[in-house]
Amino acid sequence: MVSNASLHQISLSVSHRRHSNRQSSILSITPSPSLTPPSTSSRPSTRRIHPETPPFQSNNPSLLFLHWNGRGELETEESSAASRLPRRKRARVRPQDHRGFPSDRFRRRSEELEESLLTPPSVKLFSPGRVLLQMSIVLTFGGQVPVIKVGRMAGQFAKPRSDPFEEKDGVKLPSYKGDNINGDTFDEKSRIPDPNRMIRAYTQSAATLNLLRAFATGGYAAIQRVTQWNLDFVEQSEQADRYQELANRVDEALGFMSACGLTTDHPLMTTTDFYTSHECLLLPYEQSLTRLDSTSGLYYDCSAHMVWCGERTRQLDGAHVEFLRGLLILLALRVGHEVSNKMDPNELVKLVEILNPNNKPGRITVIVRMGAENMRVKLPHLIRAVRRSGQIVTWVCDPMHGNTIKAPCGLKTRAFDSILAEVRAFLDVHEQEGSHAGGIHLEMTGQNVTECIGGSRTVTYDDLSSRYHTHCDPRLNASQSLELAFIVAERLRKRRTASQRLS
Repeated sequence: MVSNASLHQISLSVSHRRHSNRQSSILSITPSPSLTPPSTSSRPSTRRIHPETPPFQSNNPSLLFLHWNGRGELETEESSAASRLPRRKRARVRPQDHRGFPSDRFRRRSEELEESLLTPPSVKLFSPGRVLLQMSIVLTFGGQVPVIKVGRMAGQFAKPRSDPFEEKDGVKLPSYKGDNINGDTFDEKSRIPDPNRMIRAYTQSAATLNLLRAFATGGYAAIQRVTQWNLDFVEQSEQADRYQELANRVDEALGFMSACGLTTDHPLMTTTDFYTSHECLLLPYEQSLTRLDSTSGLYYDCSAHMVWCGERTRQLDGAHVEFLRGLLILLALRVGHEVSNKMDPNELVKLVEILNPNNKPGRITVIVRMGAENMRVKLPHLIRAVRRSGQIVTWVCDPMHGNTIKAPCGLKTRAFDSILAEVRAFLDVHEQEGSHAGGIHLEMTGQNVTECIGGSRTVTYDDLSSRYHTHCDPRLNASQSLELAFIVAERLRKRRTASQRLS
């Protein structure tokens, strides 16, 4: 285990190898309540992140600069977090950490946007969990591919912001950065970063994981219950009818297996695996949950099964990249619509090489989110550059973020047809390039919301305000999510059939 002394430093200073020409970065946490950066003349002590990297300090700050109100309070909270048990056991996930997610599987990733400390885990987990089970069975049985279920849950409390300040009615305050940093109420007190929130986020994440474990292994996720996973409000819909028909076919297959003497009480049939992920945004939180494995001598971030670098944290010489390259954990990179026009394929290759120098299959996932037209133009160049480098990555499509628009009523929304067009573009490009389309990433909910327009149960602009519940970005509801799953499953089935004919 890493000693507590190494985990509750006030600043995180990171470095690169001595032979590297790149400059290092530093994420500083200061007790100053002011909004100006601290003086570089009194830099706090350093923490060694990578076991092969000597301590080194630079004046190049992280782009995500935080100022906590009280040095002693931060020390206490980081020490408290460091002394707690990791939220996942390292030994339990060792095979996945070493091998990654197999490349022949289709990864289904869902997220419910940023988590809130005010919402009980049971409220946020049960309905989306049922939809995730439904979509997985649609893709597995309908598309005939194994599916890995990854959820952005049990840790996504931080919120990346483009603007450090927010202004309303002439009042300017620091932006809301997520419940583990500050509050969303627009007043001065709520917007002060509070390190106590990290402990509350840890506690709620642990409760969410416990509930998720019970959900996955307690019998509800057993495939024999496939006909019971429908949500009430979806029952009277085209997608519900299609799902019920598929569920009946699964039920018949299970009956056939039993008649042949094949048992259906194997753990693979009665339980399922859910993996958790979130953005590695708040480094003091991630750092406090990092442990050194005594058997391998390697560092693990025990806050999730997979963490990722976003648009604002994947700088080649940034603190977040330096922190992540020293961990033996599954990593993802988001290549998004915000900077994709400037994304040099060679830069992506350099980033992958930094984070995966031994080229371990499954360690790196590249999540692309560009919009349908950009996907067809820009993705091929990224695929070719990575292929030329010899690096092995998993390609995943996020069709949500590149298709956000503003409705006439002023609400943010996304069109189902645009989301579907980007998924199809993603699959088309991989077929043309001879590469593997590894999965899709959706923002969805099990609630009966009206946040994205379109779908077979048409949601119009006029419907948006009736059940628009999101505090962040618009999400697909259960019916829209299932519809998309059926379309993708059909595409995967056709691809599989075509490949079998060729062989």
